[in-house]
Amino acid sequence: MRGLACEILKLRDCPQWLDRGAAWFHAKWGVPLDAYRESMAACVKNLGAVPQWYVAVDGGQILGGLGVIENDFHNRPDLAPNVCAVYVEESHRRRGVAGALLNCVCADMAALGVDTLYLLTDHTAFYERYGWQFLCMAQGEGDAEPSRMYVRKWGV
Repeated sequence: MRGLACEILKLRDCPQWLDRGAAWFHAKWGVPLDAYRESMAACVKNLGAVPQWYVAVDGGQILGGLGVIENDFHNRPDLAPNVCAVYVEESHRRRGVAGALLNCVCADMAALGVDTLYLLTDHTAFYERYGWQFLCMAQGEGDAEPSRMYVRKWGV
């Protein structure tokens, strides 16, 4: 999928990006590198709709990315699957990269038979621009305060 100045890659279709993607997400979020590698390896094996991983690239560089996992480390396991690890490099923010990633993940998950996604964030008003709706507050692991849980549904 072509974005504004980048291409959105689905890691299941581009396994050569697995190690670079895992290292990039690890550097952004501090989650253990092996956890990303394991999740991305499961994605590449195409064992089901979840997990999935996506990166926005330009000129061989990762500009942004996100994933889809069952639970994004919060106390609401009934709200699944979750978009997680949404990040765009500061130098590429406000250029449509996040929107392209969010649109891609929703279209791809719909094609994989998933009609609802959830997302836990501290952002307010950002995700509404892309069709997400505030659902409730949820407690993230290790967080002192609850965070905002958003939902995105289609085809219902």
